[in-house]
Amino acid sequence: MRGILRVGSRKVWFYIVAAVVVGLVTGYVVLSETDSPKFQSKEGILDLTHVQLSANPQKLTGEWAFYWQELLSPEDIRVRSAREGNQDQWINVPSSWSGYRLKGEQLGGTGYATYRLVIQLSEQDRKERLALRLPSIFHAYKLWVNGELLAQVGTVGQDKNSMTPHLATKLLFVQPENDTLELVLQVSNFQHNRGGITKYIELGGSDVLTTKTNLSLATDMFITSSLLVIGLYNLLVFMLRRKDRAPFYFGLFTVLLGIRSLLNGELVLTQWLPHFPWELQFKIEYLILCVSGYIITMYFDCIFPNYVSRWFRFASWIATGAFCILVMVTPALIYTQFLLIIGVMVVLHMLYLMVGLVQVALQRMEGALIFLLVSVVTLITVINDFLYYNGWSLIGNTSPLGLLIFTIAQMILLSSRFTRTASNEERISRELQDANDKLIEMNTGLERTVDERTRALSTAHDDLRTSYDRLLHSEQGRKKLLAYITHDLRMPLSSMLGYVEAIQDRVKPERNEQYLKYIRENTIRINRMIEELSFLSHLETGQVSYRMEPVQIIPFLHDFFEQYELVVRDAGLDFILDIGDVEEQRSNLPVVEMDAKRVEQALFNLVSNAMKFTSSGGLVRIALSVEEVNHARHAIISIQDSGMGIPSDQLEQIFERNYRYDRPGLGNGIEGSGLGLAICREILLAQGGTVRAESDGKMGAAFYVTLPCIGNEGRG
Repeated sequence: MRGILRVGSRKVWFYIVAAVVVGLVTGYVVLSETDSPKFQSKEGILDLTHVQLSANPQKLTGEWAFYWQELLSPEDIRVRSAREGNQDQWINVPSSWSGYRLKGEQLGGTGYATYRLVIQLSEQDRKERLALRLPSIFHAYKLWVNGELLAQVGTVGQDKNSMTPHLATKLLFVQPENDTLELVLQVSNFQHNRGGITKYIELGGSDVLTTKTNLSLATDMFITSSLLVIGLYNLLVFMLRRKDRAPFYFGLFTVLLGIRSLLNGELVLTQWLPHFPWELQFKIEYLILCVSGYIITMYFDCIFPNYVSRWFRFASWIATGAFCILVMVTPALIYTQFLLIIGVMVVLHMLYLMVGLVQVALQRMEGALIFLLVSVVTLITVINDFLYYNGWSLIGNTSPLGLLIFTIAQMILLSSRFTRTASNEERISRELQDANDKLIEMNTGLERTVDERTRALSTAHDDLRTSYDRLLHSEQGRKKLLAYITHDLRMPLSSMLGYVEAIQDRVKPERNEQYLKYIRENTIRINRMIEELSFLSHLETGQVSYRMEPVQIIPFLHDFFEQYELVVRDAGLDFILDIGDVEEQRSNLPVVEMDAKRVEQALFNLVSNAMKFTSSGGLVRIALSVEEVNHARHAIISIQDSGMGIPSDQLEQIFERNYRYDRPGLGNGIEGSGLGLAICREILLAQGGTVRAESDGKMGAAFYVTLPCIGNEGRG
């Protein structure tokens, strides 16, 4: 397109003339394709004995019997003919009775009448299944075929109050019993300026006309859906980028055309919504006609700015507003009389725009020639439609197809504009990128040097940080271990030193054996304490490794119970394992990923703690439950005793190292390092679990170990 527009003015004029010629030729072909029927009725009789209707449908044109201001049934017509003879009047179909001269008087658009046509069939069509394809008839009718009432659209009446207007297309099937078909139509109109049978009625084979009707309906649906999709797409483009108003006017124009196409042709809207108000249907159609010229003018002004004069835009706005108000406040009988004036207004808009298109084409602006070409084609189809609806053209509704061609061409034009804009943005982006690349290239050496130095410093810093953290961790562990050893070993060592001095000084030689026993017990206790302190320090500094593996928790608890049952019972305590309902759920048994030996060590510390604080004859109970915690299954192991309770203010402190439960009246009979519960907590935290204690402070305590279950549950 750019290459075309860069040539001289002569070539531009050549393309302009070519566009006009193509449009005129197209219009001539369209307008000359009248498809004039070969057979026409004479004085209410149509001879089709020489044509096979089942294969060659015919349009029922020519003279029909016409009974003005009379609503006659087939029986009424037969009675009148028998009594008065043949005194019928004739009218050409299709045409409106508006302007028809009857008995020296010219009929108006409103009134009612009866039509009658007798069709003589060929031998091939007798007993064949035929079909009648009825268009929209203005504006209510009843149809009899061979005396049988086949169709009724709206309500036929003799005045405005007694009739109900409605528009619909019909496909009716008939089965002739002899060689003739008698069609009788009652038609009434009191709402429109045109009444009567204004479009072709077709008679033919049922299969042929059904196919033709379906194709016509499919064509209307294709055109309508195409217009609506294109229109909604452009409105969405405008919503995303409001700076350019061209997609808004084009999308609005196309959506309105899509809605109007539902109200023409096969009248798809009335097929979907049979009870849609007739008056609203006509108002929508006429309002779309009124505003279409103004909308396309604004669209043209957005595409080619400064080519629409202010006076024309203002005059268009005034005229469009005036006609819209006329349509909205007056009944159809009034505003339909202005159809020709509305058509002239729309055509003037298009002619004015075509003059502007010639100017922009001379200035070699992109898209002007395409715009001009499709505008000529669209103008011809629009003019044909206005002529058709005023009864001056035999060609049906052509504007939807012409407007679809126009819409597709505008889509190409808008796409070209967007593509050009995107190309410019890409070009600018490339130029900026080139400049940026040069700057990057200039700084590459410096950045590389800085990066290398930074990486070296970062590596050295990381190494120093790691070494420092390790040293700090080790130092903290060493200090803690030293403090704990100093604190926990001073008392037993002092006691042992006193016993040794007593033996050496022979203070009480008879108790030397007892002193040696105390020294041995304290030595064992100090050795165990040192091992526990060392192990706890390793736990806290992360120096203990764990062998994690899936473990079925129920067999694990059974093994633990059997291993330590005798130890607990030898202490004079009852020992109970309560699995509850968990063991009965064979299909969903809990599995925990853990280090079994470490968890066993933690549980034994809890059991040992329970044994120390429970008197002989008491109870130690191990129980298991499975609960949902934060949308995940957890195994909860509880260890309960019947010993002395723990005050609520000490429930959190008991898990700290070197903390011993001190209760008045407890005495010195219970000894411990104070490290068991701290070791238990560290082990369970490393397994992803938790431990907590509950007690009422008076009697008994319960420790709850919570471990998360994994997905491979229910095995075994």
